[in-house]
Amino acid sequence: MKTSDVELGFLALPERGPSPGVVMIHDVWGLSAHTRDYAARLAREGFAVLAIDLYRRAPPAKIEDPGAWIRALPDPQVLSDLGAGARFLAALPETNSRVGVLGFCMGGMYALMAGCADLGFAASVPFYGLLSHAHGLLHDPAGPDRARKPREPIAMAAELRCPLLAFFGDQDSFIPQSDVQALERELTGARAGAEIVVVPGAGHAFMNDT
Repeated sequence: MKTSDVELGFLALPERGPSPGVVMIHDVWGLSAHTRDYAARLAREGFAVLAIDLYRRAPPAKIEDPGAWIRALPDPQVLSDLGAGARFLAALPETNSRVGVLGFCMGGMYALMAGCADLGFAASVPFYGLLSHAHGLLHDPAGPDRARKPREPIAMAAELRCPLLAFFGDQDSFIPQSDVQALERELTGARAGAEIVVVPGAGHAFMNDT
């Protein structure tokens, strides 16, 4: 396995290729050691992984409300970055040009949105992605926040362009089951295949090691 820091984030490549690519999107805490370790694990399983750094332009200040970090990110800019990440991976000789997107929490939200945008992803796998502006860390993005968050993730779901496999916990305090059910309803009209897995007894961030 080979790892390196690149302009867009952290790159982890398997020993042998060409391999399918994955743009992995971190949670609200950024491109942490945990995120890098998860990218390396996927590379050892045979995926070429770009763990993209959404905060690379301006690392967030140490503030008490992590939701403010999410609200400060312009969604159009993030989707543009994810598209650039997909093109970067697809152009590598180590990949077979098929690139999926995977994310956790905030990253899960963007993984869903990326699968609904025209970015060329072959699959989308969100883990406990935030679904609406009314709940969780995205509370009340009004005023200038609305320009940065023009559409709710749920509202984009019917435009899904690639197969989706989404995971949620039924005890998640940030994502109510009503949001998950609303997502299921929106996906019934999507052309691409979609599956939602609700993990019994699981809260938010259940994929974290600690």
